[in-house]
Amino acid sequence: MNPLQGYRFSCTLTFGDIYAQVIIWLIVIFIALASSVALYQNPMYAFLTGGLILVLSLPFLLFAFVTTLLNHIELVPVDQKSEASVEARVS
Repeated sequence: MNPLQGYRFSCTLTFGDIYAQVIIWLIVIFIALASSVALYQNPMYAFLTGGLILVLSLPFLLFAFVTTLLNHIELVPVDQKSEASVEARVS
């Protein structure tokens, strides 16, 4: 017997849930670009500064997206009799 047979899997994630995260990471990208331009006297420092900011911010961005996604996944118990009647009405 399948233990997940009586559950409905749904994801309630919307763009509004991650909107602030996207805005914050765009700000981080612009800060990295601004710092790179400010250090353009030496191109190696400019490249390393921009790259370092982006590389160090990626794990935090990934963690924020994944935890937000996992918080919006639901397993809802479904009554087998009501599920069968819903399927019968749809067919």
